[in-house]
Amino acid sequence: MQIQSRSYDLNSCDFPEQIDPLLQRVYAARGAKNQLGLDRHLSSLPSPQLMLGMPAAVKRLIDALHDNEHIVIVGDFDADGATSSALMVLALTAMGFKKVRFLVPNRFDYGYGLTPEIVDLAAQNKPQLIITVDNGISSVEGVAHALTLGIEVIITDHHLPGRVLPNAVAIVNPNQPRCEFPTKNLAGVGVAFYLLSALRVELRHQNWFVEHNLIEPKMAAWLDLVALGTVADVVPLDQVNRVLVYQGLLRIRAGQSRPGIQALLRIAGKNPHRLASADLGFAIGPRLNAAGRLDDISLGIQCLLTDDHQLAMQTAQELDQLNKDRRSIEQSMQREAMVEMDKLSFGSDEVLPAVLCLFHPDWHQGVVGLLASRLKEKYHRPVVAFARGDEGILKGSSRSIPGLHIRDALDAVATRYPGLIDKFGGHAMAAGLSLSENKFEQFSEALQKYVEESLSEDDLAATLITDGSLESNQLTMHTAELLREAGPWGQQFSEPCFDGNFQLKQQRIVGENHLKLVLSHEAAPEMNIDAIYFNIDTDVWPNNQAQRVRCVYRLDINEYRGQEKLQFLIQYMEVI
Repeated sequence: MQIQSRSYDLNSCDFPEQIDPLLQRVYAARGAKNQLGLDRHLSSLPSPQLMLGMPAAVKRLIDALHDNEHIVIVGDFDADGATSSALMVLALTAMGFKKVRFLVPNRFDYGYGLTPEIVDLAAQNKPQLIITVDNGISSVEGVAHALTLGIEVIITDHHLPGRVLPNAVAIVNPNQPRCEFPTKNLAGVGVAFYLLSALRVELRHQNWFVEHNLIEPKMAAWLDLVALGTVADVVPLDQVNRVLVYQGLLRIRAGQSRPGIQALLRIAGKNPHRLASADLGFAIGPRLNAAGRLDDISLGIQCLLTDDHQLAMQTAQELDQLNKDRRSIEQSMQREAMVEMDKLSFGSDEVLPAVLCLFHPDWHQGVVGLLASRLKEKYHRPVVAFARGDEGILKGSSRSIPGLHIRDALDAVATRYPGLIDKFGGHAMAAGLSLSENKFEQFSEALQKYVEESLSEDDLAATLITDGSLESNQLTMHTAELLREAGPWGQQFSEPCFDGNFQLKQQRIVGENHLKLVLSHEAAPEMNIDAIYFNIDTDVWPNNQAQRVRCVYRLDINEYRGQEKLQFLIQYMEVI
């Protein structure tokens, strides 16, 4: 493992003097240069009117409102899709729409996106309008089928478009060609939020709320949903997304979030008043995602929609049980994956291939994405994990490493070998695909060849990037609080981590495979620092011979029985 410190140039920055020097260093290393880049106020958000397709989408929605049309929201089956669907139903209803329903079919029966089969299912409710959230940009056939049934479609999505766009009445997606919206990193729920914000403004201009004796909704009331979906979907936290997440966190901390989010936080044992963005990603998001992976994401959407605190807690408990089931399945699949890895021939030098393509007939197609993510983290390789679908079709989920745009890689393979891949779509770091089981070996070889051409040895070398070291007098609760409040942290605006050498005073296993430690800084041996290292390799730790270690760690505040104490969250540790 290579450990490198982030580079930064404070001379090119213009931070106010009141910003702590440590934060200036952290911000500069992440590309923030001044106070403008750190602005977390809603007033700093770009206008919805900059998004291509916005006027047409707003006009079509207003027509639907005036004509009392039946609308079906078709969402994706993950946390972003769940929050997007809930947001759309709640906001449209608050604005006066009377006939709004959501539909998120079981992923195993209907697949991804607005397929013709899903359109047929939606058509049973006789809608005049379908609105997609967090999907639809690749649903050319589904939109065409909807039009044959007399149903128009508005697409809201954030995924990368293909060469042909659907014939929708409006497409709102910052990643579509010619869209001048200044950020391309919104999650699906962020795109939905922008559309609803533009609609609310236009209805205000038309005096709709006054004439119909409606309380004009405040869009900020739903920023808890936007924050949750944005963090859970692991989109880059650029300045726009940081504003949305920060403002959503403020609402949750103030006790102004949806009952379902409050219930999920209680189930996860999280204090909402001290909530950080990581809690949304690691505590709440997985419980919502578990419903879509194993069963039906509709359960998660109902949890977010209900105003009944008792029902919210009941559905949160069901989601928690699904997440426990998901973890059990995932652990079994990881063990099987290690067996599959042993079957791969790496050559006499034991060098890993540039990309890992794995398939097991018993793997769960709802969990292969998580498996791919775990293997990517373990081996620092792009990974595509496949499960068996219906009628000889494999369903694959891929995760990538910096340097390889995995969706573009799949596109390149599909272009080189027409007919090899049935369907694919996704982002730079994650994508999904399907292909015939008898083409698995050919696909593995084709992707291997492309990745070998695209990545260098340096790209394939695992490197931990840190924010350098901290002095012993900086290892305090104050510093931990400072860093916690300086976020939100997330994808491409990563939570600060540091490295340093420490004396190892105590070590013991807690749980199944976690290591509890007591460390001391070499410059202050009298100071004991609690630390926890999750999911260790039990063949390596505990190491009773180790006295000095090099650690990569994050500062955390451990709360236990009302007491707060500084704690290191160890990311990596080696004996020195």
